[in-house]
Amino acid sequence: MANETINDPRLEEGVWTTGPDGELVPDYDATFPTINEGEVVHGTIVRVDKDEVLVDIGYKSEGVIPVAELSIRRSVNPADEVSVGEEIDALVMTKEDAEGRLILSKKRARFEIAWKAIESAAESGEPVNGRVIEVVKGGLILDLGVRGFLPASLVDIRRVQDLDEFLGKELRCKVIELNRSRNNVVLSRRAVLEDERKEMRQAILDRLNPGDVVEGTISNIVDFGAFVDLDGMDGLIHISELSWSHVNHPSEVLEIGQTVKVKVLDIDRERQRISLGLKQTQSDPWQQVLESYQEGDVVEGRVTKVVTFGAFVEILPGVEGLVHISELAHHHVENPREVVSQGDPVNVLILEVDAERRRLSLSLKRVEEGMQVQPRADGGESVHATPNLDLSEDVFGAAPPATPAGDADESAPPTAEVQELGDGEGPPATASTDATVESGEQQDTGDGGVAATTADEPAEAEAEAEAEADAVEEPAATPTGDESLSESQ
Repeated sequence: MANETINDPRLEEGVWTTGPDGELVPDYDATFPTINEGEVVHGTIVRVDKDEVLVDIGYKSEGVIPVAELSIRRSVNPADEVSVGEEIDALVMTKEDAEGRLILSKKRARFEIAWKAIESAAESGEPVNGRVIEVVKGGLILDLGVRGFLPASLVDIRRVQDLDEFLGKELRCKVIELNRSRNNVVLSRRAVLEDERKEMRQAILDRLNPGDVVEGTISNIVDFGAFVDLDGMDGLIHISELSWSHVNHPSEVLEIGQTVKVKVLDIDRERQRISLGLKQTQSDPWQQVLESYQEGDVVEGRVTKVVTFGAFVEILPGVEGLVHISELAHHHVENPREVVSQGDPVNVLILEVDAERRRLSLSLKRVEEGMQVQPRADGGESVHATPNLDLSEDVFGAAPPATPAGDADESAPPTAEVQELGDGEGPPATASTDATVESGEQQDTGDGGVAATTADEPAEAEAEAEAEADAVEEPAATPTGDESLSESQ
């Protein structure tokens, strides 16, 4: 009988065992799995409470997952993380706590599994996927089963202004730093994007050649220029290639998102860099100068800058010439600001045109009264033109009688301007002098910008009563000085 019991095939199934009397009894302990602390087990969610979750792992008692061990997220709702009937992996933290419970951790099981996958990805260079769960100072936190940090500078190829737009999105990144002792994982999405665009960039480099004109979008603006997105690759427009005229900052000419046509200036295929030009797609104002003007011509312009050695005058948009201090007036000039100021409209004579160096030498003192002024090569409005304010005559009423005192009051601002531009001694406040100043022509003569009646002869002007009377009558016919302006021009 004892031999029959020993040879019973049911003993091989591991469900039965031999009792004290030699009879077969159920082996309940053999039906339970052997588990050890630190081991990852598989189970099914049987209950979800607000502070814990019960898991059936086939052990003699159900395992308990505290809410803090559910996820690497902070302050989670258990119902949002798991549901009844869901199968999960959990790490055994304690086989029996003080209350005899089996304590499990879902997040630590994920950590162990995820860490192995991350280590493998770091070695092979393969990307990993993770969902953005937090926006922190300096970057993003991704849930990889492990908290992975994605620095802001590595989120995209270009700097991202608002990181909040990535919250909740799943991103594909490369592992660039891994430290198990500190549980530190640093990621780079930029590396993935660059790999994806590498083939595209090579195709763009193969397609483009210097001299090609292409269309792109301004992707970034920096102090030294602007970057243009050419459908997958950025090219640089240096600040010197933005405009034919001087540009202080690229933002004066361009804005991010603007679509532009640019010319390919140079391609460095080894370094994968493209140099672009914006001004090359626009008409060159210097070509207009060479076609329309020549040395000896008198042209009109506006003073753009006054420096110690002279003044720069813009004769066309993007074309400036230098009036050297020695060419400002016939008399000695200590400071160019004694003769001209920034913004003044002037007539200048072209002394030299250096087409190769794109430089103009101009003279103010050599412009004489009666010289013909060349029309603007760009067809623009004269810089001497009086702006049309489109005001009705009813606003001012009837014109007052032309008296010397009235004329002096009306022409006070021009008189003050002559005093500032001249040698410091303004002309007599007579109607004829003020009308001449308003014409703007005498400012460009070789005497440094003084009016026709000089300040050195006030006594002579007062002695000649008849001449003064004629001067008083003159503005009565042309009170605004417009006719005098047109005649002088």
